[in-house]
Amino acid sequence: MTRIIADISVSLDGFVTGPDPGPDNGLGTGGEALHTWAFSADPEDRRILREATARSGAVVLGRRLFEIVDGPDGWDDTTGYGAGEVGTPAFVVVTSTPPESVRLTDLDWTFVTTGLSDAVTVARQRAEAASSDSGKDLDVVLMGGGATIGSALAAGLVDVLTLHLAPVVLGAGTPLFTGGAPRTLVQRTVTSTSTATHLTYDVI
Repeated sequence: MTRIIADISVSLDGFVTGPDPGPDNGLGTGGEALHTWAFSADPEDRRILREATARSGAVVLGRRLFEIVDGPDGWDDTTGYGAGEVGTPAFVVVTSTPPESVRLTDLDWTFVTTGLSDAVTVARQRAEAASSDSGKDLDVVLMGGGATIGSALAAGLVDVLTLHLAPVVLGAGTPLFTGGAPRTLVQRTVTSTSTATHLTYDVI
């Protein structure tokens, strides 16, 4: 069964970037500390990253995050999605207009201009096709940014929320939660490592 999983790193005060994020400062000032766990040698951090990327049949991201990862200082062979862990899934970008060009042409990009719900539907179709090809149950991962995940939660599009709670207080930045319809969360797993507390909730 294909699930829609929102998966994001967040500070103790609820920010998914530091202050002043932008194309040349994607995670904002101090925001790199949010993702220390993803580059950690801690065996539990490595397991969590490996298992999450192995179940990714398609990944949804917003246009702002796409501009960062596809920018000149964005992803490369060592920092892409699940780099060094598994093969890359299909990527679905929510945008008002497709970009004129793409730097990371070796990745499978689909640009959806009709809204987040349609992007999730396209991603589910891609994940289900990948599941059929591989013989494994694969999921759709909403990787961000924060506004995309917040909107998906508010719209009731998310089945599972995974938070990587970093031991840092940023003071300002991009908040993950900005209102919207209340959601009931059922805690399923908690894993504490040297770099983060990894939390998984079913979204009711």
